[in-house]
Amino acid sequence: MQASPQARVVAAAVAPAEAPPTAQYLRFALGREHFALPIESVREILELAELTPVPLMPAFLRGVMNLRGVVVPVIDLASRFDLGNTVATRRSCVVVVELPGSETGTRVLGMLVDSVSEVVDLAADRIEPTPALGTCIAPGFIRGMARLPGRLVMVLDLARVLDAEDLDRLVSQHAAH
Repeated sequence: MQASPQARVVAAAVAPAEAPPTAQYLRFALGREHFALPIESVREILELAELTPVPLMPAFLRGVMNLRGVVVPVIDLASRFDLGNTVATRRSCVVVVELPGSETGTRVLGMLVDSVSEVVDLAADRIEPTPALGTCIAPGFIRGMARLPGRLVMVLDLARVLDAEDLDRLVSQHAAH
């Protein structure tokens, strides 16, 4: 038995709309500010251990760590954003991320953060454009503002935050002084 044309129109009108695509993001804090980054960039989250300082480096490069035989530079994300240096607490941790590299394939870096909160599923339509004013960090580092219950969270553009050429330039400028 076939449905009447009117029944098909009604069924189409009540059919659920296609849900917007979602992605998972890691939510973390730097001081009182909350941020998120795409989970696919996260390799692992580690308890803060002893870092080996590297002489003559800018404050945002807290040192290096040995991660199963690989030397990984650790960036103090708060310092990178000019929010002051992170004071290590028992909730502090290192978020190890993998980014596409130029000639080496991938780059592995650690980011020192105050705390990691959760992994959240975010639909693309819940991420708003970055406002030109009113953010605590440079707008170029922010991919968008995610609406979560009770708060807005800055979604980072990791490629911009951890850009190899930009970091190299900052290290060179620091060494020249």
